[in-house]
Amino acid sequence: MLDIPQQLVQELGLKPFQVENALALQAEGGTLPFIARYRKERTGEMNEIELRDLFDRFAYLTELDARKKAILESITEQGKLTDDLKRKIESCLQKTELEDLYLPYKPKRRTRATIARERGLGPLAELVKSLNLPDAPAVSIDDEAATFVSEEKEVKSIAEALQGASDILAEETSEKAEIRAYLRDFLANDGTFISRVKAEFPEGTTKFEMYRDYKVRVKDIAPHNMLALRRGETEEVLYFELAFDEEHVSGYLESHELRARDPRVREFYRAMLKDAFDRLMKFSLIGEVRYDKKLHADVESIRTFESNLRELLLSSPAGMKPTLGVDPGFRTGCKVAVIDRTGKFLEYQTVFPHQSANERDRAGRTVLAMIQKYDCELVAIGNGTAGRETDEFIGDVIAGLERKPVKVLVNESGASIYSASEVAIEEFPALDLTIRGAISIARRLQDPLAELVKIDPKSIGVGQYQHDVDQRLLKKKLEETVESCVNFVGVDLNTASKELLGYVAGITATVARNIVAHRDEHGAFNSRKELLKVAKFGPKTFEQAAGFLRIRGGANPLDNTAVHPESYGIVESIAGDAGINPANITGAGERLKSIDLKKYVTETVGEPTLRDILAELEKPGRDPRAEFKYATFKDGVKEIKDLREGMELEGVITNVANFGAFVDIGVHQDGLVHISQLADRFVNDPKDVVKVGQVVRVRVLEVNEKLKRIGLSMKSGEGRGGNSGGRKEVHSAKPQEHAFTLDDLKAKFGKK
Repeated sequence: MLDIPQQLVQELGLKPFQVENALALQAEGGTLPFIARYRKERTGEMNEIELRDLFDRFAYLTELDARKKAILESITEQGKLTDDLKRKIESCLQKTELEDLYLPYKPKRRTRATIARERGLGPLAELVKSLNLPDAPAVSIDDEAATFVSEEKEVKSIAEALQGASDILAEETSEKAEIRAYLRDFLANDGTFISRVKAEFPEGTTKFEMYRDYKVRVKDIAPHNMLALRRGETEEVLYFELAFDEEHVSGYLESHELRARDPRVREFYRAMLKDAFDRLMKFSLIGEVRYDKKLHADVESIRTFESNLRELLLSSPAGMKPTLGVDPGFRTGCKVAVIDRTGKFLEYQTVFPHQSANERDRAGRTVLAMIQKYDCELVAIGNGTAGRETDEFIGDVIAGLERKPVKVLVNESGASIYSASEVAIEEFPALDLTIRGAISIARRLQDPLAELVKIDPKSIGVGQYQHDVDQRLLKKKLEETVESCVNFVGVDLNTASKELLGYVAGITATVARNIVAHRDEHGAFNSRKELLKVAKFGPKTFEQAAGFLRIRGGANPLDNTAVHPESYGIVESIAGDAGINPANITGAGERLKSIDLKKYVTETVGEPTLRDILAELEKPGRDPRAEFKYATFKDGVKEIKDLREGMELEGVITNVANFGAFVDIGVHQDGLVHISQLADRFVNDPKDVVKVGQVVRVRVLEVNEKLKRIGLSMKSGEGRGGNSGGRKEVHSAKPQEHAFTLDDLKAKFGKK
């Protein structure tokens, strides 16, 4: 059977020790974030992406290996396993290839070929096969077929006998692995996808207009086009077909299978091969090709979703400061909530600034009093309905303050989902869901990651055709992304919610609940070691999780760094040799730069880990996320009707797709910067140019108020534009180290 570790070495370009050690660490219960961060010596410094690729491929090959064993057992039991077949099966690297080999031996329902065999026509099929040779004797297949006519076996004529033989040979032909592989490849590389809008949908009445008369090579179809076509077919708006050269298929089958010189045998074989393809191969192969393209589209779409989600989760935090959160509304008023610098809810009010002058004045006094009472440094305003109007109102309220809070429009996608969730109800059982929404908006500004982990990633609005892709794969990949982001940033052990803790490496949902319960009962943790007192938080969990948990102001300053407790002894040795009090080691960055790392290398700790330790000691407790920036929307532009072609605006990227990026410019409808308008140079992948949360300068190209469609450009144009002008910054946040038209967009996705 296949040597899986060796195969992984060859496929992934890794060294044997990397594969062996990484797989061993995983088998020992190691989590991916832990292995990537704290076991660099054993893996040869493999990063998260390399490890995930390794683990995913290992899982695939392991499943493939198990399937091979089951197939070999099945064929052996049938007494049909040959050495050649066994070799082919054992050397398979793809499931499709394996299933092609197994197809002739796979238990089937009762087919036309089965019935023909039951009627005793198997020998006739073998006889006809023997006649399909250049040097076959001149024998009449009709005369031979006549000997199989039998009332007893319900073979009433020569034609029926020959048809039965044809059914048997057609099934055999359709199950040949090499034929199926060739034709599948032909359809995938030379076929064409064609779509038409059904006659009952007049022009201009569907969201699939670009697919009304659409053709594209199968191999060239873009992932978002494939998903849109499938959606249109599902919604019964489109006919969706795969066209190909059927004469080429016939020619291939005849050249591959037809050997006879006898005209009658050749006539029989041509008819049999046509039946084999039309009845037994055509639709299954088309289905397989469509499925393969769907899988590819799923993977690409999910990859885009992952990238967008990562950027959103790692958005710059405004900082843990007293914050006023506002969930805007016209008729029902604005829900206003205050949270303190730990995210704790303090007070809420409902105000009505958009109903009358008197109500606006009253609302202004209420909001101003709340800001002053709690010394709010930030104001977070949801960007949904009435968002721009409320932003303007808040601006008027704080205009006279000597020390104005920073006012930011916050993307509220998914806030309503959170407000009605069990998580929110458990946290604020006595509050109305709209108040919970205001609190969530405020917390998103303080720390996006800590708040967004409470929401199903699919509800955040940064996906591409997210409801059309493989939901199990989507869930798996998004959870991996959230886990990666949480462990990259680190978690404050004494303020984190159980939802946030649940994404820390090694911590299950049960353990996360136990941590919060222990914290509630015994007070804040003073050291990482106290985690071992938490129910079900054993040594293995401690090993995996401790390095990603932070304790601010604890007994040991190293507990507020990414230095793992297993390395504290090394830090103490470094401190002693440098003449530094261990309690002050995190403030001795400059004095540590001259340290000779080789002196501290051991069998288990090498220079990679030592470099990481010194980097942490130089900037202890740093936040790896970028400096906080926010967009300033143009005054007087609050609705799509306020836009004019040529207008230059500031906005924020809300979603990135294969064909471009969506930008919130403050008019309740995101505009599209098509991929061709993202930069002055050619852009192959929008993710190379923009990311979710990025503040950009755009120029309005086109406005269609009726269809609520806005075309934007980030090209320099008349020497203007760009992608970062006019940004506002809050300097207390830590810096990071580290030939379509608008009609192409018909299947809109995301929040707006």
